[in-house]
Amino acid sequence: MSVTPLEALPIDQLRLRSSTKWRKYPDDVLPLFVAETDFALAPGITAALARAVGLGDTGYTPPDPGIRDAFARFAQRRFGWDVDPARVRSTGDVIMGVVEILRAVTDPGDRVVVTPPVYPPFYDCVPEAGGVVERVPLIETDAAWELDLAGIEAALADGARAVLLCNPHNPTGTAHARESLAALSDIAERHGAVVVSDEIHAPLVQPGVAFTPFLAASPAAARVGYAVTSASKAFNLAGLKCALMVTADDATTRVVNGLPVEVEWRTGLFGALAGVAAFSEESDAWLDALLARLDENRRLLADLLAEHVPGARFRIPDAGFLAWVDLTDLGWGDNPAVKILRDAKVALHFGPHFGVEGRGHVRINFGCSPDVLREAVERIGALLHR
Repeated sequence: MSVTPLEALPIDQLRLRSSTKWRKYPDDVLPLFVAETDFALAPGITAALARAVGLGDTGYTPPDPGIRDAFARFAQRRFGWDVDPARVRSTGDVIMGVVEILRAVTDPGDRVVVTPPVYPPFYDCVPEAGGVVERVPLIETDAAWELDLAGIEAALADGARAVLLCNPHNPTGTAHARESLAALSDIAERHGAVVVSDEIHAPLVQPGVAFTPFLAASPAAARVGYAVTSASKAFNLAGLKCALMVTADDATTRVVNGLPVEVEWRTGLFGALAGVAAFSEESDAWLDALLARLDENRRLLADLLAEHVPGARFRIPDAGFLAWVDLTDLGWGDNPAVKILRDAKVALHFGPHFGVEGRGHVRINFGCSPDVLREAVERIGALLHR
């Protein structure tokens, strides 16, 4: 059954928003940098938040706002993943959950593997937890981006104590294969290490692409793994502060349940209420329409780059609304987003922030209207003729 793609809000209406995407730069700049999208909220979320505001329901988050059960039902419905709600605990956001778990499972000075090019806060949250970043870059083949399992094993054999995984991966949009995740879990277990998997982009895996939650990849993954996720990326709720820490084994559950009570108190009530609505079956049609729009946009972006920015290299992502684009051949330096912002008035995320592998790259947010995407790429393409 075909799904009608979701339509973005008019840009004049979007510029009334007060979030980072619409306040960081002047109005002559098209903002395609930070991971916020340009769509109206799912109706169920709007209704839940409006009801809360109408009631003055702005107090402390209760011990069980319903988010655990809502997520478990969502995981089963969308991923075929059986989650025990008793093994789910909330906190303020995904990075907060990552930091607290790493603090609990590593000692100060322990090395934590990350897989660049990767989400820039990973480079900050590992030191925040007391660890040291150990870089094991992804491998790019003709077919896909893949985990360097041999490199990760070497790092763990040399004493690294944890792997901070991004699944699906930001910025490449890669949904890691089950076989790769299972192999990673075996490696971690063999060396007495843990895997903390950031799965915030999981609801945005395209139909036809297999998404494997890390904890469901194998029995070993359930034993060594922790997942941290949220409705915030798919449903554009980053300002409302609610993320979930998920486990699948008694030992890992004891670790998360042993975190300080303040970790859970940081959950925002509006984030929890919005998350319950987002994870409800009522919001599935909205999410399907969003995915249909993102599918059209990711293919449109590939066509636009080929037409207007020859020399750009772009692999269509499995998931999300973020595009990892290699502009090295254009000769615009290690950080081409600087020139693009200055001369084309288009704000993209700076590639080098994702690691040295990001030199010559940009990250483009295509969670917008086709018209905005087209104008942005045409502006960038015009620089080639100046």
